Parts: sequence; structure tokens; C-alpha cells
Amino acid sequence: MNKMVTVVAAVAGLFLSASAVAMPMAYVEGVHYKPTAQRMATNDDNTVEVVELFSYSCPHCFRLDPQVMEWKKTLPENVKFVAVPAIFRDSWLQLARVFYAAEVTGDLATLHSKLFNAIHVEKRRLTTEKQLLDFVAEQGIDRAEFEKTMNSFTVKSKVKKALVMSQTSGITGVPAMIVNGKFRTDAPLAGSMEEMLETVDFLIQQETK
Repeated sequence: MNKMVTVVAAVAGLFLSASAVAMPMAYVEGVHYKPTAQRMATNDDNTVEVVELFSYSCPHCFRLDPQVMEWKKTLPENVKFVAVPAIFRDSWLQLARVFYAAEVTGDLATLHSKLFNAIHVEKRRLTTEKQLLDFVAEQGIDRAEFEKTMNSFTVKSKVKKALVMSQTSGITGVPAMIVNGKFRTDAPLAGSMEEMLETVDFLIQQETK
């Protein structure tokens, strides 16, 4: 009888171990992520919106970017990923203008990694409008047209929204992630860059339920 009990207990233990492995790690509000300081607007109620707040000036963002590019490919179809250039200082505002102008002109794929590389590998100073336009022209992009786009109403509106999000979401540094306008996380909160992405995966699951 005792032998039977032991066998049953062992089998039950195996099932519990397997279940524990299969279950996703629980991430705790207030520990791994926090509510945004105020609810952020999202564009589509039928999708889970994930916003990455970053800056080309940020070395952590530079190192994380290749991981984010690969991680984006794993996101479910109901998730919309949006990159937003955070604005905490004047030079970041200029970089945000370039980001959104490149998005409008279709040059973002060309400029995105090159901007990161120029700032963090080549150690170039790209903080003013002139320096950035010089850099854009070096990439074979029409300088005059790009400058016109940087000063367009569309780009100014996008930059203003990025500034408001930077100031009102509750984030204090980058890179940071906002999920569905409700929750924010970053590497210090989550524990590491990798765990930040895992925390976002967890929040996506919660928002999808």
C-alpha cells in the first residue's frame, strides 16, 4: 500500500513539475511593471499596442535595438509595435524630428541603424539640425526635401505627441516600454533588458485575455 502511495506521489510530482515549466513566469505589478502615470491613448481598440520609447543618443537603446528587431518578429498578429523617440532634452527633440521625417519620406529603414552607428560607434556629434541634415545628405537623401519634411505640420504634430508621452507617461529613462497605454516597464524595473521584453510578453498575454 505504501509503495502504491509512493508511486502515485512521484507521478503527481512529475505532472506538477511539468506544469511549473509550462506556466509562464508571473510578473508582478509594482515590481516588474507599473501603471502609466496617466492612461495613454491608443489607436485601435482591437489590437494591443506596444510602444518602445527610445533615443538615438542612448547607449542602452543602441545595444537593445538588434534584440528588439528580432523580438518584434515574434509578436502575435493582434499586437501593433510603435517606436517613439523620447524627448527629454533639446538634442533629443532634433533626433525625434529626423525620425519622424524619415518615417514620412520612407527613409527610416536607411537612417535608423546608421544614426545609432554614427553616434555610438563613430562617436559623431549629431545634436543640431544642421549636423543632422548634413548626415542625412551623406546618405544620398535630398537635403532640401528632407528639411522641408522636418518642418512640416505632420512631423511637428508627431513630435508634439512624442513630447507629451515622454512627459506624462511616468517613464524616467530609456529604453522603456508601454503596453496598451496602461502599463510601463524598463530594464531597472524588470531586472534586465531581456526581462523587460519578457515582461512585455506577459502584459500582452494579460491584455489579450
